[in-house]
Amino acid sequence: MAGVSVSKLQKHDKTGKNSVQDFTETPVRVPYGHIVVSGRWRNTDLMETLQSSIPVHFEDSLGVVDFHTSSYTGIIYISEADLISSTSYRRKLAKLRKANKVRGVVIAEKTTVSQQYLCDLQKFANLELGLVLLFVENEQEGAKLLIQMVHVETRSESNPIMKKPKSINMDEAILNTLTCVPKLGDVKAKLILQKYKSLKDICNAPLEDLSEIVGQACAKNIKIFFGS
Repeated sequence: MAGVSVSKLQKHDKTGKNSVQDFTETPVRVPYGHIVVSGRWRNTDLMETLQSSIPVHFEDSLGVVDFHTSSYTGIIYISEADLISSTSYRRKLAKLRKANKVRGVVIAEKTTVSQQYLCDLQKFANLELGLVLLFVENEQEGAKLLIQMVHVETRSESNPIMKKPKSINMDEAILNTLTCVPKLGDVKAKLILQKYKSLKDICNAPLEDLSEIVGQACAKNIKIFFGS
């Protein structure tokens, strides 16, 4: 299935500029069951998998966004190389967060090489910016996740902005972040999530309350890890 330009789907302002460039004001028009992709992803492994399953529309003026799976969902893909050079992705995520009419989602490659950089990404994307963060092993897996997101949003008639994945994936993202805390395993992290539903709540929780759940040593590690 060949990718085509999405330019015909966009509206232009009086100056002739494509409105998709300023996605904070005018959302990209994405037909149900389709995906809009930044032109920089042409001729990649990810694109080959995408085009075999869903209609792909290329657009060269998406700004920091890599993919739009719906008119109001903007996705940034962070590769292994991007994680190693953190300065580039931090700027992109900050801009995505400012897009008040776009729901921000981040897909990052979790590999043996990038593993050591994931905690910093989780703290920045989840805690500071409040973005949904999902992990994949490579571009092919990333493409499959994007296809799934398109299908979910297509089925959601009342609100095509990933209602169901939002709650599930956010819990998973918080759990992944907590397990980065030294000596705080999966079991204790889940106990914390039973009481605190966001990283912000966990950071603001008194040391004494956290100590009752996971013990004083782990509670102190949590406070040190999040700098709270």
